[in-house]
Amino acid sequence: MAGRAPYDFDTPVDRHGTWCTQWDYVEDRFGVSDLLPFTISDMDFETAPEIMSALRGRLDHAVLGYSRWRQDDFLSAIVHWYASRHATTVDPETIVYGPSVIYQLSQLLRLWSRPGDGVVVHTPMYDAFPKTVAAHGRLPRECPLDDWEELERLLALPDTAVLLLCSPHNPTGRVWTAAELDRMAELCAAHGVAVVSDEIHSDLAHAPHVHRPWVGRGGAGRWAVITSASKSFNVPALTGSFGIIGDPASRDAYLEQLKEADGLSSPAVLSLVAHIAAYRRGEPWLDALRAYLAGNLAMLAERLRSEFPRLGWEPPQAGYLAWIDLRPLAVDDDALQRQLIEVEKVAIMPGAAYGSPGHVRLNLGCPRSKAEAGVEALVRALRRLTGAGQGPRTV
Repeated sequence: MAGRAPYDFDTPVDRHGTWCTQWDYVEDRFGVSDLLPFTISDMDFETAPEIMSALRGRLDHAVLGYSRWRQDDFLSAIVHWYASRHATTVDPETIVYGPSVIYQLSQLLRLWSRPGDGVVVHTPMYDAFPKTVAAHGRLPRECPLDDWEELERLLALPDTAVLLLCSPHNPTGRVWTAAELDRMAELCAAHGVAVVSDEIHSDLAHAPHVHRPWVGRGGAGRWAVITSASKSFNVPALTGSFGIIGDPASRDAYLEQLKEADGLSSPAVLSLVAHIAAYRRGEPWLDALRAYLAGNLAMLAERLRSEFPRLGWEPPQAGYLAWIDLRPLAVDDDALQRQLIEVEKVAIMPGAAYGSPGHVRLNLGCPRSKAEAGVEALVRALRRLTGAGQGPRTV
């Protein structure tokens, strides 16, 4: 049963000194080194023991030569996961490998657009998206999440080439409904716009919300799903991702670039091992993780309801990133960051990093004790900036 497997998410793991971006390099973004971080979207949990067992078994073989991703163990594990977890049939011939999701995005932008073309992205947006799009000489075109009129206007522009979809959405945790995805597919088909759907958070949808892969939604046209087990099973340091590309010619062109131009067709073998173990044996751990994350998010919701009811904050539909709209409190973004960094000694991502001032993104993929420390730090900072909360304070 979900959430009842014997996994320990409560015991903190010291990540200092492991070249950890979130902990060891927090000074790079916040200017101070001794902060409790709630930043980059990896989790502070040990990965699933089923994955660790598989990794140890592979390392015990002690020969780490060149490998292949196009083999049945890897491909069939992906097919199995999509069938069992997402009720979606995936043709193994449509699967490709990539060293990262952003690498796949880069190659697909090159295939399906030209320098100067527009790429539509919903706002707020994952901060790597506009950087990647701009680095390839394409133009990011921002569309608010629920502004369908603006979405159609942008897609209809003659030089718009790609819709870059984040599904579920980062940073808001929005899970797109089937009707919304169908509407996007119709608009893109009508205007000849390719779709790249980043679905790296797909396994972290919270009930009753259901993630629906883009697979096949674009028919035989130019569409791709780019994803990885790295977010849901907390293995990003192993690198490695996979994609599903519907159009055979586009798939062949992508693979030619991967192998011939970039020399990246030999995969990170431990990434393959981790994906196979996750998708074949990791489901109980993932269900327990999701239940634990839901508890962290519920704790945050209760504290904000108690202290600042006018925020009306509700947990995200997917993931462990709490996207909090602070505009009803009229706090100054810079003043809040000073309070968090200088007084509370915590690092919490400002909404401006995702194109939306007046918000914060709080990573609660961590033990409850750390999550509570971060939430209380945020509450104290907001109380000082607003004078007091608008509800009874709990102790």
